[in-house]
Amino acid sequence: MENLTKILQTRFGFQRFRPGQEAALKHLLAEESVLAVLPTGAGKTLIYQMYGAVIDRPIIIVSPLLSLMTDQVERMQAEGEKRVVAFNSQQNWSERQRALDQLAQYRFIFVSPESLANLDLVQRLAQINPGLFVIDEAHCISQWAVDFRPDYLDLGQHWQTLGQPQLLLLTATASPRIQSDILQKLQVHNIARVILDVDRPNIFLAEQTLATEIDKQSFLVDFFKHTPGPAIIYFSSKKMANQMAATLQAETELNVAAYHADLDTETRFKVQHQFMDDQLQVICATSAFGMGIDKANIRIIIHYHLPQDLESYLQEIGRAGRDGKQSLALLLYTPGDETLALNLIDHSLPTEATLSMYTQQPQQLNEQMRKLIQYYGRHQVSHDQMLAIFQAERKRKEAALLKVVQYVLTTGCRRERLLSNFSNQLQDKPQWCCDFDQPDWTIAALKLETPRVRKPSLMKDWHQIIAELFEADGNML
Repeated sequence: MENLTKILQTRFGFQRFRPGQEAALKHLLAEESVLAVLPTGAGKTLIYQMYGAVIDRPIIIVSPLLSLMTDQVERMQAEGEKRVVAFNSQQNWSERQRALDQLAQYRFIFVSPESLANLDLVQRLAQINPGLFVIDEAHCISQWAVDFRPDYLDLGQHWQTLGQPQLLLLTATASPRIQSDILQKLQVHNIARVILDVDRPNIFLAEQTLATEIDKQSFLVDFFKHTPGPAIIYFSSKKMANQMAATLQAETELNVAAYHADLDTETRFKVQHQFMDDQLQVICATSAFGMGIDKANIRIIIHYHLPQDLESYLQEIGRAGRDGKQSLALLLYTPGDETLALNLIDHSLPTEATLSMYTQQPQQLNEQMRKLIQYYGRHQVSHDQMLAIFQAERKRKEAALLKVVQYVLTTGCRRERLLSNFSNQLQDKPQWCCDFDQPDWTIAALKLETPRVRKPSLMKDWHQIIAELFEADGNML
């Protein structure tokens, strides 16, 4: 077999492995399944790409978001890998059928958990004898499965149907409890683990308590009058993300946009690419933004509302400073923010009244709630069993939120508090650790490096691109 380092250098253009990559590959080459918990930006995608260069069998990748799937497919194609395809909601019938007919020709096949609900697709995938079943962002199995995207609960069964190929579970944030929950939901018992320290020493951790919601908004306006970004501000509310984006766009000199699930695909694509290209300096987003975003120079991550748990918080702040340069994670807090977070938990989970309404007036429920209850109904889960499942999930979410509040209100080192949730111990404190060690910190003192701002441009449509190509051809004649 060709030396791994030689393959890395000749086929992928890297001189050395990042921490965790080679260890995970060696387990796979020993025909073991692997759970890899590697920091954000550690190059998890390379593991299955490189394994695909070694084995002569198809690799199936379960990806959580359409934008992430599209980005991964486009990146692999740009790097010269043409044997890649994605099955998702954006395909029309003819595209899907063509891909199914040519399935055996593909090396990398991207799917969503929901697309695997199609039994025909799963059976077709089983027929091509996949060599590896990858679940990217595997923490979603624990965080999303019960009440948001229940098709994640079926991944273990799909793995069985596919003939139990080797598993590769990839995530940047999974505490020991989350790791156990993932494996329990998949019904996986024998797996090698590659677990790296989740600490990101170049990210300064801080919290800012503000008396009212108005104070929060004023703080952000003042902050971004003196701080250019690039930055992501996370919100629990799409309405608030829109409002704050409009305010910052109007009252600062920065280019700002909102990003959330209510925007159409074209707008989200445009916002994402303008941010990647340094044409936008600030994104006001819900958690829909950032997963899989490969932008090395994000300097600031701000949480306007409380994150749902410390796993999500670590995942989101880990998007800052991937280039290793000094960055900032700032959590804004107003007393009473816990109430909003608890209300979000309550509204995300069906209650006994919700289940009763579903049997009598299902049209009164929103589509997400109807689909959730329908999923459990299709799986022969009784009313009482559903109620027990949702009550247990509510308690789990409330306990996770309590840990977030404890982090916010801690009177000790934030980094130590955060790492302890992942059974990590702080080895060496960085120069800029957190606001407990440096209570008088300032943005100026952090010396955050910022990129040159580019002028925003409108996304060209195909008519314009084609016209320019013809014009260029004419000039060359």
